[in-house]
Amino acid sequence: MGQDHTHQTYYNKAFAVGIGLNITFVAVEIFYGLIANSSALLADAGHNASDVLGLTFAWFAIWLAGRKPKGKYSYGYKKSTILISVLNALLLFGAVIAIAWDTFGKFSNPEPVAGTQVMIVAGIGVIINTITALMFLKGQKDDLNIKGAFLHMAADAGVSLGVVIGGLLIAKTGLYWIDPLMSLLIIFVIVWGTWRLFIDSINLALDAVPKHINIEEVRAFLLSKEGVEAIHDFHIWGMSTSQVGLTAHLIMPQNPENNFISDLQKELKNEFKISHTTFQIENKISEENCNMEC
Repeated sequence: MGQDHTHQTYYNKAFAVGIGLNITFVAVEIFYGLIANSSALLADAGHNASDVLGLTFAWFAIWLAGRKPKGKYSYGYKKSTILISVLNALLLFGAVIAIAWDTFGKFSNPEPVAGTQVMIVAGIGVIINTITALMFLKGQKDDLNIKGAFLHMAADAGVSLGVVIGGLLIAKTGLYWIDPLMSLLIIFVIVWGTWRLFIDSINLALDAVPKHINIEEVRAFLLSKEGVEAIHDFHIWGMSTSQVGLTAHLIMPQNPENNFISDLQKELKNEFKISHTTFQIENKISEENCNMEC
């Protein structure tokens, strides 16, 4: 309990620092993007703004998921992490549309861009996004929301680096179409990452098996246990972006030992990271269940 509290305190600070740094940087990017007439800087600002919202929502979702079940919400509020992932994806798609509108306008009518200013501002972004990403590096293996925060910030650092390169090329060559070209590359990065986030979130919302779990491996694992002859009503789903649930009826002609279920739960948690399990032991399979399984 103490360790979980320490982790929560650490990530509360990480989210607070990350959000604070990125809000400040978004304001700087918008200001200098307008002054330098850079659609790439404005595109990066839009990307960073959507990520600020993403960090805020992820932070709120993790806090909400930690609340105890209450009233009619017998499972608690863990599913909110999945709903917020869907919302994040939709916000990112909206940002892409706004960025693309400005970008295609610059392709049609190229305008002078202050390449040096673009380089300096985007260079600051590389530093800020790298620092923010590193704060989430440690916990990305255990929570999809934290992993999402890490990947977004790491991608932002890469995008900002691309803007720096674009600013350098503009300063050296005077070719202003490089700026909207970099903006298009940013759009591609956003769409690529957002589409994956959107599909993963929809799958979890539909109670699909989380992609890091092979359901047939889990089925084989259960059938390998001594005394288990068959299973039915077998389901695995994401209870949240970080917790996985499993239910199954185990056909066991002989009643298992007292510690069979508790040992099985521990093994599933250690080997497959399935933390919420419910089993029903049956001495024989009924005709109805047999037909259903067939």
